[in-house]
Amino acid sequence: MIDTLLAEVTDCEFKEMVEVRKPKSWLKSVSAFANGRGGSLIFGVGDDRTIVGLADIKKDIDAISKGIKERIKPLPTVDFRPYRTGDGKDVLVVRVAAGDETPYFYSADGGLMAYVRIGSDSQPAPQERLRELVMKGRNMTWDALPSAYRVEDLTFSVLDATFKKVNKQILTTNDYISFGLCTPDGILTNAGVMFSDECPLLQSRVFCTRWDGLNKGGGTDDALDDKEYEDDLISQLLKSHDFVKTNSKVRWKKMSDHRVNKPDYADRAVFEALANALMHRNYDVMGSEVHVDMYDDRLEIYSPGGMADGTLIQNRNIEDVPSTRRNPVIAEIFHRLDYIERRGSGLRKIRQETSYLYGYTDAFAPGFVSTPTAFHVIFRNMNYDSQRDTLRALRHGDLEDIAQEPIRIFTQHTAGGIAGRPAYDVPDERTKALLEFAAVARTREELQEHVNIKHREYFRKFILKPLLDSGRLKMTIPDKPNSRNQKYIKA
Repeated sequence: MIDTLLAEVTDCEFKEMVEVRKPKSWLKSVSAFANGRGGSLIFGVGDDRTIVGLADIKKDIDAISKGIKERIKPLPTVDFRPYRTGDGKDVLVVRVAAGDETPYFYSADGGLMAYVRIGSDSQPAPQERLRELVMKGRNMTWDALPSAYRVEDLTFSVLDATFKKVNKQILTTNDYISFGLCTPDGILTNAGVMFSDECPLLQSRVFCTRWDGLNKGGGTDDALDDKEYEDDLISQLLKSHDFVKTNSKVRWKKMSDHRVNKPDYADRAVFEALANALMHRNYDVMGSEVHVDMYDDRLEIYSPGGMADGTLIQNRNIEDVPSTRRNPVIAEIFHRLDYIERRGSGLRKIRQETSYLYGYTDAFAPGFVSTPTAFHVIFRNMNYDSQRDTLRALRHGDLEDIAQEPIRIFTQHTAGGIAGRPAYDVPDERTKALLEFAAVARTREELQEHVNIKHREYFRKFILKPLLDSGRLKMTIPDKPNSRNQKYIKA
């Protein structure tokens, strides 16, 4: 029975013995489990799950019970379950329930410290997580807190018009109260402020950037497009969605009797991810915002705040993640506007919608990564293929110069094995001549003229950028890649 328990247990820590003189070593985990989803401490078992047993299990139960009563505030719900193996070894499982009266503190030397689970470790709660635990213990959420604004201080034309369009009815004062956007005496909640026109809260923003290449500032141009949205939440969602669509492509393939569209990304999946970012982010973190970063090969959406229950999404089964709403008032409005479903299936829907795309394989499955203070969604560009794209450029368009010389394409890889920026190896004679000419700092125009290439975009993309990427050429003003005084010199 104990072998089955050890094989199936999750969210646990193993301890060979009860360290009475060092109670913090295990009491911090009691605090962390109570502040999170709950968990178990298993005494009499080593980290490698080797059963060593306890010498006096009754004495250990008394010591653990005393330690929890004296040092964990408030007192969590704990269950003691002793087990005996076939060879007579005693094992004690201490189950700690997820608590409602958070935060649960470990008390020692006159100080209080709340712990949370970060991966498989119990660590002090970051300030923003501690604030969330305090609000949870008071049965409150940040979006439902009263703000410094009254209803008459702000306008709500976008919210009113959108609600009327979707629900065929006009929002009334009673609706604002019942939806949690304001109090009965006319004080707006934080959610109410965020749905107002020209929202005055600085932390309610979305930064969108289309980067040139596969990383930030990796190309000759840092960014191809960028926008910053500080409007109401509805406008932030719709405008950031439009930004992604504007900077994406929809290719198509001719079949025998029809045409198949091949978008870079699943539109509904992107919309769902953006809605989740705005709905679930931690607005209590000042100086932060949602970021939408588009690269040649992927789209990344970052939002402040990790999982609401403190776990790491990469350690969870996406099909089994319950709906935990950090901002239930915002979530309710998004639901009433048909932006999301109430059943909390956002992550599954993102993967499902992406799987419908033509040519989909598991390699294109959206990725989800979280830390205690951040959440990332990563979409892979379904149409990204550096070799195919380059060969198409060779065969089509007005790139007349490259029709004469083949370009050998290769892909560089990082030490971690993740594909990096595509590079293009230009013919040796041309490269040699250009680098010799660049022994003295030259402008882009001088370099282009020296190798007798007329087409600026071809020179920039297929010659200048690869030489910069490979480190054979460098900028004289690397901090300002788009400076009009920029020159290039042999490295």
